Amino acid sequence: MNRILALTITALLALTTGAFAQKSPAKKAGVAKPKIAVVTSSPGDGKAVYVQNCLTCHQADGGGVPNMNPPLIKTDYVLGDKTRLINIVLHGFKERVEIEGELYNNIMPALNHLTDKQIADVLTYVRNNFGNKASAITPAEVKKTRGK
Repeated sequence: MNRILALTITALLALTTGAFAQKSPAKKAGVAKPKIAVVTSSPGDGKAVYVQNCLTCHQADGGGVPNMNPPLIKTDYVLGDKTRLINIVLHGFKERVEIEGELYNNIMPALNHLTDKQIADVLTYVRNNFGNKASAITPAEVKKTRGK
């Protein structure tokens, strides 16, 4: 729904600013038309990927499941090294891990079927929700890590 709304708004902006108009005499005179940014994703993209692929284990609030699936709330795994986090999504996670004194040992499957954009979107979503605040992860960073 958010994606449809964003695309509709973009189309309306393009129409009202003349982005679809044919070349005008003003263009020939060297006056540039305003450029319209193309919407390629929406804030809901990462949430949608999370709901479909992560919510069952990590829960709606990112709190995880005690002794099984670790929380995604303010942990070094989420807020720390981007490459490590990308690798966890690409290759899964099979280690017993201690986070804030709690042990978690459920196996996370590899989600390497997701596109670079989907992984970047979901990780950016996780890094900026559930009380987290961290920099975005880009599809280029995922592609580079996937290629190694």
